Amino acid sequence: MRPDGLYFAGCAAWLPPLVTVEEALAAGHCDPPLAASTGVTSVAVSDGHSPTQMAAYAAVDALRRAGTTGSEIELILHASCYPQGHHLWAPASYVQHAAVGNQCPAMEVRQASNGGLAAITLAAAYLAADPACRAALVTTGDRFAPPAMDRWRSDPGTVYGDAGTALVLSRQRDRGFARVDSLVTVSAPALEGMHRSDEQAAPVPDGGRRLVDLAACKRAFLAGAGSSYVVARIRSCQEAAIKQALSEADRTIDEIDRIVLPHLGRRRLQAYFAPMGIDLA
Repeated sequence: MRPDGLYFAGCAAWLPPLVTVEEALAAGHCDPPLAASTGVTSVAVSDGHSPTQMAAYAAVDALRRAGTTGSEIELILHASCYPQGHHLWAPASYVQHAAVGNQCPAMEVRQASNGGLAAITLAAAYLAADPACRAALVTTGDRFAPPAMDRWRSDPGTVYGDAGTALVLSRQRDRGFARVDSLVTVSAPALEGMHRSDEQAAPVPDGGRRLVDLAACKRAFLAGAGSSYVVARIRSCQEAAIKQALSEADRTIDEIDRIVLPHLGRRRLQAYFAPMGIDLA
């Protein structure tokens, strides 16, 4: 997608207190080899704030920085990876109630790690569809709390942090600090099984919640699909997304000054470094 006249008007993040790797090691939350493989020095851990509360705090700051009132927001999208705290509930409506106070559409986006960018893409299309729409608010929020989630061990090599974020997208150039030149998503649906396990989907006998074990899911998937196939699919889709995004923005990779990556852990980030010519330092 090549957005026409779309700008970032304000952004914010709300982080709970940080727990250092040393503190996590001392408490037995992780082992030295695991901690070393991630390259992480600390992780944000909520001691009580819910995902939607953290998202709402970030939204208030983002709206203030954008100089945007609730009446100017035409759409609210809230993205997340993990359960938001209540069943049969509308998390996006909580953010709207707590931070915006209007009556525009407010909806949840569930697309795992791509949720935030997926929400930005949907918001861009929504704003483009109606010239009268002025701005949209995108928020994210997650709290990876036990007992079902072990932020250090459920997905070994990647540490899961708690936080809320918010972004105001505007059609008004004078409100924007950055123009959006391109938005590209390339899907690889054949890989969804890497995070799915028929065994883990089965009910737990005592009615409790089974510990998330993504390593087991990946082992089972790779046993059938093969690691070479998975690596090839990830690499080809990554290259396709980068190529299309640069083309739509009329840029080359050599012209890019900043590349922002998801912190999947140092070992997994190697999949980005080599193809994009990024030096680890």
